[in-house]
Amino acid sequence: MALHDMPNWQKIRNIAILTPLALLAACATQPMDTATAPTVAAPKPQAVAPRSLTPQEQALRVLIDQQDRLYRVAAPLLTSNAPLCKGNARNLLGFTAKNRFSFPIEYADSARNLGYDDRLQVSGVLPGSGAAQAGIQRGDILLSVADKPMPQGTDAERQAALLLGPLVIKRAPIKLSVSRNGQEQSMSVPLTLACAFSIELGNADNVNSYADGRRVLITRGMLNFTQNDDELAYLIAKEMAHNSLGHAIRQRMVSTIAEVIDNLLQPHPDPTTTAGTAGIRVYPQDLDAAADTLSLYMLARAGYNIDKAPVFWKRLADKYPASVPNGYTAIHPSTTYRLAMIDKVTQIVKAKQAASKPLVP
Repeated sequence: MALHDMPNWQKIRNIAILTPLALLAACATQPMDTATAPTVAAPKPQAVAPRSLTPQEQALRVLIDQQDRLYRVAAPLLTSNAPLCKGNARNLLGFTAKNRFSFPIEYADSARNLGYDDRLQVSGVLPGSGAAQAGIQRGDILLSVADKPMPQGTDAERQAALLLGPLVIKRAPIKLSVSRNGQEQSMSVPLTLACAFSIELGNADNVNSYADGRRVLITRGMLNFTQNDDELAYLIAKEMAHNSLGHAIRQRMVSTIAEVIDNLLQPHPDPTTTAGTAGIRVYPQDLDAAADTLSLYMLARAGYNIDKAPVFWKRLADKYPASVPNGYTAIHPSTTYRLAMIDKVTQIVKAKQAASKPLVP
């Protein structure tokens, strides 16, 4: 999966998929030779208090942490389900990269203070990917790919997409040069086959999620509603299943849902575009149940616990029923039929797991 030229700041322009960088620091002291130590104790060094983050830096840190959780939970779903994503599986390098221009313009200074500059920096590595095998680490500065300089500045991600696209198609390991702690390192990065869906964080407090055939978007409100990673995985897998089954196309809703996602990726979305159901047709119960079925297989293949899936969907429907116009159940009706299907398929998947049978529908 190569980088894509996506116009909105929050999108993962996929060099891969995963987490933002966490900067940690530590210090150590040298032991003193007691035979030559002075009789008068040396003054203790004064501890330097860490600088407090500004409100804007704190806001950016919250955003990065939310993206971190979203990408971390999505990662095994993407890498474990290439066979179930049908024509939507692609090769990827196995890491994400950002620079300070990956964030809204108002966060440019804050992003710099948090460690991002004009250069693309590895913000996360996908466990088990070719990048992880090659030794790519978070914080690595990308210098070159296939002996060509890695782009920098405001257009770095789009230019990197153009540079990486032809290389990823060839399926051969890609030569990459990075700077780590000021030292240049070269490595050969094998490609990883994964579902080619970008996973997005929507800048809105309504409790909903969307899939337009190539993207999955979880709103900030929905992210906060989930109580654990398994619940978040249920949502991501469900929308991945809608994409894999071509439901947006069958509903003739690709353009409508894409416009909703584009809007919610803006720093300041237009709330009128998500009013009501935003023009999105309600999923028929057979399509929704089909997505539930495929999602349970995806979850199990990725190692998530599917036992609590029916409980989660019922809690979501009870808290945000179909009468909530911009909520999840308004376009994904939680019918008795659908919940019964989830219970039935859960038992089938668990039986296959117990018998070590292939986890395919």
